[in-house]
Amino acid sequence: MKFVRELLQFLPIAALACAVGCGGKKDAPASGKGAAPWSAVEAEARGQTVTLAMWQGDPYINAYMKDFVTPALKERYGVTLNIVGSQGNEIVSALMTELEAGREHGSYDMMWINGETFYQLRQIGALYGPFVDRLPNAAAIDFSNRFINTDFQQKVDGYECPWGNVQLAIIYDTVRVPDPPRTMAALETYVREHPGTFTFDNSFTGMTFLKCLLIDIAGGEKELAGPFNPAKYEKYSARLWDYINRIKPFFWKKGSTFPNGVAQLHQLFASGEVNFTMSNNDGDVDNKILQGLFPSTARAYVLEGGTIQNSHFMGIAKNSAHTAGAMVAANFLISPEAQLRKLEPKVWGDGTVLDIGKLPAEWQAKFRAVPGRRYAPPRAEIQSKALMELAPEYMIHLYDDFRSHVVAN
Repeated sequence: MKFVRELLQFLPIAALACAVGCGGKKDAPASGKGAAPWSAVEAEARGQTVTLAMWQGDPYINAYMKDFVTPALKERYGVTLNIVGSQGNEIVSALMTELEAGREHGSYDMMWINGETFYQLRQIGALYGPFVDRLPNAAAIDFSNRFINTDFQQKVDGYECPWGNVQLAIIYDTVRVPDPPRTMAALETYVREHPGTFTFDNSFTGMTFLKCLLIDIAGGEKELAGPFNPAKYEKYSARLWDYINRIKPFFWKKGSTFPNGVAQLHQLFASGEVNFTMSNNDGDVDNKILQGLFPSTARAYVLEGGTIQNSHFMGIAKNSAHTAGAMVAANFLISPEAQLRKLEPKVWGDGTVLDIGKLPAEWQAKFRAVPGRRYAPPRAEIQSKALMELAPEYMIHLYDDFRSHVVAN
């Protein structure tokens, strides 16, 4: 994570430079007085090719984008969607390099982002906006929901459009684990008594899991709410690394290595190498059973200390050559039609960001008719254990410190 450290040192200078000289459309404001009417945005978008950078680690998410979203945008709006695999630091690095070089137009038009990536892109002035209030379908977004209007303790402020809402869940096989551990103490006992059957990935999902444990160790989300507190991080992360290192020798492969991403962790669980996997999407277990990846005996739950709930978003690059096409794409992604399809367990099972009560009656009925979860707990059942995301610096430090305090230990 050397890049992250260098980025953080560079950010104040980069932000100042971008404030006075970075590229981006100058002829029409993103929102507010003087913004073009939506009909003009749609007209400008027609014929544009929008390059979307996103994680492509799930075949069913990829299928949703390729088989539903892409053709719909082409047929209805004349917008061609070009999806490329990129995420996190790759996106930040590319946009920062382009802005430094003064490139008028960059590699990406849209990016699937949240959390520390949103923070870093805002710091270097790489996001176009605010634009969300110009999207007609944004009127139905549930912006009263703190898990939707805030991203890692940061107000969205129209610079990224909410796309989906999820909560981290632990997935297990009821045949192999009749009574799963629900507290940190119980997890330690289980791991010691069943060596080699537990691990977590060293990427976004695993780090989110570690944040959940960090919040539990701190006594709850209130203790770590607000801006990053270095003293509190040092205090509670020291206890976290002590906990993890105590039981690391009993992890899969004795803790000598960790899965590179959640897709690999899912495969280990599916093959029976480990008894647990996890997902940032609390409805993912239903989707993976319907895919045939997980056994029908798989179930999901959340820890007693709670798990993080957050939203994921679509952002638009400030140096995009196709901001109109990107806005049209974002508007379609939050349409009732697209959100409903994404919600279906057989398609993705991703939580909607819409306030269903704001929709026309026929759409409300369609959302209520979506098949309920069979293998994951209902959202209403786990909402009381939903934790707010921490400030982005906590995630950045966890990435680095996990490697130095755990992996290299």
